[in-house]
Amino acid sequence: MKIKIYRTVILPDVLYRCETWLLTMSEKHRLRVFEKTVLRKISGSKKDKVTGEWRRLYNKEIYTLYSSLNNIWVIKSIRMRWVGLVTCMEGRSGAYMVLVERPGGKRPLGRPRHR
Repeated sequence: MKIKIYRTVILPDVLYRCETWLLTMSEKHRLRVFEKTVLRKISGSKKDKVTGEWRRLYNKEIYTLYSSLNNIWVIKSIRMRWVGLVTCMEGRSGAYMVLVERPGGKRPLGRPRHR
């Protein structure tokens, strides 16, 4: 039940508008740490058979227990879906022009207008 809440509530909230992110290595690392932290909180502790003490789950145990996709793979699949949508747009849209060619022109001088 808890993993359903993670996949339906927490993960979409964290990955909102991720198709436009520029992921650096540090941001990828932070996403992986966040995912491991949440899954570790969801799973709780485990009693060690040898010592009888409670301990945290190891990363391998978490991934075998939940067998969830990596957040980075989810972001890459969302990006590919977004690129497919942009390529179907008309040639005049801003997103299509940025994808296909470098937009030209100069920015106007002065302060930007209020819109």
